Amino acid sequence: MANLTLDAAKDKMGKTTALLKKELASLRAGRANPQLLDRIVVDYYGTPTPLSRMANISAPEARQLVIAPWDPKLISTIEKEIQKSDLGMTPSNDGKIIRLTVPELNEERRRELNKLVKKLAEEAKVAVRSIRRDAVESIKKQEKAGELTEDDRKKAEADAQKIHDAAIKEVDAIAAEKEKEIMTV
Repeated sequence: MANLTLDAAKDKMGKTTALLKKELASLRAGRANPQLLDRIVVDYYGTPTPLSRMANISAPEARQLVIAPWDPKLISTIEKEIQKSDLGMTPSNDGKIIRLTVPELNEERRRELNKLVKKLAEEAKVAVRSIRRDAVESIKKQEKAGELTEDDRKKAEADAQKIHDAAIKEVDAIAAEKEKEIMTV
């Protein structure tokens, strides 16, 4: 029974680190990355639709993104949404595709991005700790219900701590990698 609790906790912690990776991938680090546009949602005939579902997005050069909408009538709408976003990029179009030039990051913006990375990493750590706490509470309830012995509870709590420590280590590694990317671009 405790193994089910630990497996669920490990799964949730894995999802937390995956979400952190996804959030950090959408941060602009001075390099063109199609995931920068993941947060852009365009009104597609009355339906809010993610840009990635209505256009081909590529990075042909290190500092350039090219957006090729499948419906060319949407170019002006896509441009407006990009300008309204917090990306800080100005789109230009030739009637068929939209080009975005990713500007160089200045030192102040790099520091701001590093603070944001640290904040997102800390939020992920809090989520991981919460998952561990819930797992330990569940294990204690199982012991009170007579489903586990005291030794099994202690072993399960130790295993929960090991899973937690591994997830925290992974969060730290993900954040350190992103900080390094931001500072070296």
